[in-house]
Amino acid sequence: MQLNCDLGESFGAWSMGDDAAVMAFIDEANIACGFHAGDPLTMEKTIALAKAHDVAIGAHPAYPDLEGFGRRSMALSEQEVYSNVLYQVGALSAFCRAQGVALRYVKPHGALYHDLLIQDATFRGVVRAIADFDATLPLVILAQQNPSHWQEQAAKYGVELRFEAFADRTYEDDGRLRSRREPGAVLLEPAQIVAQALQIAQFGTVTTYSGHTIALSADTLCVHGDTPSALDAVKQIRTALDALRTSAGEGI
Repeated sequence: MQLNCDLGESFGAWSMGDDAAVMAFIDEANIACGFHAGDPLTMEKTIALAKAHDVAIGAHPAYPDLEGFGRRSMALSEQEVYSNVLYQVGALSAFCRAQGVALRYVKPHGALYHDLLIQDATFRGVVRAIADFDATLPLVILAQQNPSHWQEQAAKYGVELRFEAFADRTYEDDGRLRSRREPGAVLLEPAQIVAQALQIAQFGTVTTYSGHTIALSADTLCVHGDTPSALDAVKQIRTALDALRTSAGEGI
């Protein structure tokens, strides 16, 4: 299982997270493309950090919502979603190309990430943009108990799906993330975050907010870079995952 983090989310004089410290402990960096956070200089610097640490780079496109950090849904048409995603992926890819590194995947951010799972037109807009840009780039979406609907839709455009679970977010019984508008949506204590990460990695399950245990098969595990305990949690998860790999004698 890979460990990823949302990075490059500073903007102008406003700073978000500790990208330089976190980068040393992750496998994949989801880099903001300027629509919810980030700017050209931040994109360039974050790619350089990822390159220095041999971290895979993913585009992290969002709705055009700087004020709301991309966490507000927007009533965009399929074509508008397509154009917005294509614009952002193309911009980040240009910075990657300038530094001689490859763009490896696309992971939408915030409300766009969630809307594509409940709005087929939004999903198609995202997948079409990836397919037209580079169909070899996987699309990372939330791990689902039954992902066949999205796999079938993505396959029509030749795009592979990868599935993601969250170490620092609580889950509802249907496998969706608990809304940030609800109490307890974000895990803040490193011990809680690490425990959930290990449960997902070892057993392929997660304990929901109501206390039920549900199956959750994931390829990659995310810790948000904007949580106060992100760095401590990432360090501990890295150590724990490495220990599991060593004991298993192979990747998990």
